[in-house]
Amino acid sequence: MSTPVLFAAEKIDPNSIGLTNPATDPNALLGNVLNTVYFWGGIVAVLVIIVAGYFYVTSAGNGAQTKRAQEAIIGAAVGLIVIAAAFTITQFVIGSIG
Repeated sequence: MSTPVLFAAEKIDPNSIGLTNPATDPNALLGNVLNTVYFWGGIVAVLVIIVAGYFYVTSAGNGAQTKRAQEAIIGAAVGLIVIAAAFTITQFVIGSIG
C-alpha cells in the first residue's frame, strides 16, 4: 500500500505555469488595478440601477421622478456596457503584450 504524497518534492517555477508576480510584471500590476476599477464600477452601476428602480416604482405617477429614474437606469446600463467593452479591450491588449 502506497502512502499519498501531500507535498511536491520539487519547487515549481511560477512562470512555467502562467503565474506572474505583480511586483515584477507591470502588465500584471496594470491588469490587477484595471480589474479592480472595473469591478467597483460594475458594483456602482448595479446599485444605481437598483436605487433608480426603487424611485421608479415609488414615483406614484409623478412624471418628473419617473423620467429621472428612467434616465438613471439607461445611464447605468450604458455604463455597464462601457465597462464590459473596456474590460474586453484591456484584456486583449494586456494579453497580447504579455
